[in-house]
Amino acid sequence: MSGRSRRTRDPRQEVLRRLGERVRVRRRERGLTQESLAEALDISVAYVSLIERGDRNPPFTTVVAIARALGIPARELCD
Repeated sequence: MSGRSRRTRDPRQEVLRRLGERVRVRRRERGLTQESLAEALDISVAYVSLIERGDRNPPFTTVVAIARALGIPARELCD
């Protein structure tokens, strides 16, 4: 058993959830689908979906690539 109660939230998970939310909002603002973003990044649609849901911790290089594909500074996704 991990020693954490089920109610204790991992603060890292909250950071990933916010990152994913920002990606989704910016993508939609630009009228892009998950498919078109995935194609621009040469990654799978499933991976884009996992990032947007906060279920994956993408490497920094992927975060930078997402920001470039969305035409925004990477800091807008990471603030």
